[in-house]
Amino acid sequence: MIKAAVPDVVALQEARVPGVVEQIAKLAGFEFFGSQPAHSTGFLSKAPVVTFQWRHPPRTRHAVLEVVLGDGLPRLFVVHLRAWFSNWTERQRARELRGLLDGINEQLAKEKRAFAFHLLAGDFNALAPGEKFDSSPMPRWIRGMIWLSGRDIARSTIEMMGSAGYSDAWRTLHANQETQPGYTFPVWGPHVRLDYVFTPKDYAARFKTCEVRHTPQEVRTASDHLPLLVEIAT
Repeated sequence: MIKAAVPDVVALQEARVPGVVEQIAKLAGFEFFGSQPAHSTGFLSKAPVVTFQWRHPPRTRHAVLEVVLGDGLPRLFVVHLRAWFSNWTERQRARELRGLLDGINEQLAKEKRAFAFHLLAGDFNALAPGEKFDSSPMPRWIRGMIWLSGRDIARSTIEMMGSAGYSDAWRTLHANQETQPGYTFPVWGPHVRLDYVFTPKDYAARFKTCEVRHTPQEVRTASDHLPLLVEIAT
């Protein structure tokens, strides 16, 4: 599935087994890779990697993976926010994201905005403002949580990204929410969009294409999420 998409860099989720990530890197032709058992995020890269590290800003459950790429490529932050569908967990995600963004802003200030062009990519486990949400295909226990939350889920996490000055790659290039929902989960019957790539709005014009991959057929066994492939002008 990865080889078919021909990406230069891959942001991984639930990548807690370094041996598996190393094997995937070798089979798919990636020279650089990173994974740790203590963290859910990882990466693969064909582009040179200057350094990478997991940062754990205050209020965050999962560490954010920071990958400094060479060749003039944007810095990449691989994100994985907490799961579950309820307004309570949405508040938790929003607090987690606030801590993450504060950490990035502190790093920007420290490095005198050396990486103003950067990307945040991963599973935000959150719904975007204004997008339709149909809970009927979900398991009964999740529908129960949603019912207790007022029959819908708050959208404060993704709303915060917009307020913080970030553009969503999918919505930048696919404005029609009715005909271009961009669903990424679950792979066996996609009906929600949980996976995103963001960049500061000043760099949104660098998004050239954004595609939810449905092929090859191995997509359906590689993950429970469909992959998001984004082309960016550097």
